Amino acid sequence: MKTAESSTLVALIGRPNVGKSTLFNRMTRRRDAIVDPTPGVTRDRHYARVQYDGHPFTLVDTGGIDDEDDTISGHIRNQAMLAIDEADIILFLMDGRQGLTPIDQEIADILRRTEKKVFFLVNKIDGPDLEIELLSPFYELGVAHLMPLSADHGYGFVTLMEALTADLEQQEGTGELPDGTMKLAFLGRPNVGKSSMINAIIGQPRMVVSDIAGTTRDSVDTLLSRDAYNYLLIDTAGIRRKGKTKDKLEKFSILKALKALGRSDIALVLIDAEEGITEQDTKVIGYTQEQGRALIILLNKWDLLQGDKKRQNWLLEEVRLATNFIPFAPVLRVSAKTGYGIKRIFPEIGKVYRQFHAHFPTSALNRLLEAAIAHHEPRMYKGRRIKLYYTAQIGTAPPSFVVICNRPKGIHFSYERYLKNRFREGLGLTQVPVRLMFKERSGRKKK
Repeated sequence: MKTAESSTLVALIGRPNVGKSTLFNRMTRRRDAIVDPTPGVTRDRHYARVQYDGHPFTLVDTGGIDDEDDTISGHIRNQAMLAIDEADIILFLMDGRQGLTPIDQEIADILRRTEKKVFFLVNKIDGPDLEIELLSPFYELGVAHLMPLSADHGYGFVTLMEALTADLEQQEGTGELPDGTMKLAFLGRPNVGKSSMINAIIGQPRMVVSDIAGTTRDSVDTLLSRDAYNYLLIDTAGIRRKGKTKDKLEKFSILKALKALGRSDIALVLIDAEEGITEQDTKVIGYTQEQGRALIILLNKWDLLQGDKKRQNWLLEEVRLATNFIPFAPVLRVSAKTGYGIKRIFPEIGKVYRQFHAHFPTSALNRLLEAAIAHHEPRMYKGRRIKLYYTAQIGTAPPSFVVICNRPKGIHFSYERYLKNRFREGLGLTQVPVRLMFKERSGRKKK
């Protein structure tokens, strides 16, 4: 019943203008990436969470790799090389219309030296009648399997996704953590004290701690056993504001942090109590909710506000106002430097984790739904009464529920919020996100 999340990273690699952004759009089923015939339009990695046939992964579109010796092309090459280094699975896209080029051969040589799964895709092949003619030049690469594809028209797409899904299943089945390990990702802006907080928690300096922002480039894992429970502490690089991410390593750090978030249960977002909550802090918090993670907010460096009650109250109110879209998230006042509040973190983690993975009997859910409807019925939609028939839990992490009804499109967002709050209160899900969806009952005529 668990809602699957995955940190598997799939990177699109290739020369400029071979159709990477078009394939990205088809795989994400959105038009997030810019598609333009001008080479070099996708200059930085563009990433999205994708789910295909129940298998989630993170898809990364990269800039094209070419051999022009100029600043932008060099930057693109570095971005793509970093994506290759970080990726679990690589989709190498070539242009069937242009044929095999020296740059394709150079990229293929680089990819052959990796130990990662690589799909060699020949794009712009619109049908089986073109396969023999357009695939032939690419056999010179000596790879075991070439896949014909039309990112624009969809030819070969299902075959690609079925093969990719098979590899995703292998990736998903390679966990070596003890059963029940609580996975905690520490996130925040640079220099808010993430590594220092982990050091304070584990009681020994296993992380590199520095006052220089950006010390932690990669995500670092520490397995901790405490009071018969196991915790995976994931330290991440600081997530900077977009305008301050010109350095290619900093941009890559964002991707690493989001990947770490994808394999966590709970995100612990640190906020600098001395600086106060910023717009970037709320964006980092937003990332956690886009991926449906449980959340605990840590107001670090609280010791710097010691004795300043007015400043403390002001900060708490600012945090409350800035996070009104996630009122369920616990807010703890802590100090990695002095140890203040550290002992309260683990009991809070335990409560949040139990709610995040909670299961509920269908009978109890339907009693809760009936009571909610009796107290407040949904409003009419196009002159007809909306009927809510029954509900069931469809997943955990976060707790997810479906309500079967006659007119799902007629459910107003305010009524959805009302039901979500009733579920939250009735089920004791006071500290985690809750997902609620409405589905039309099949096989019945609308009444």
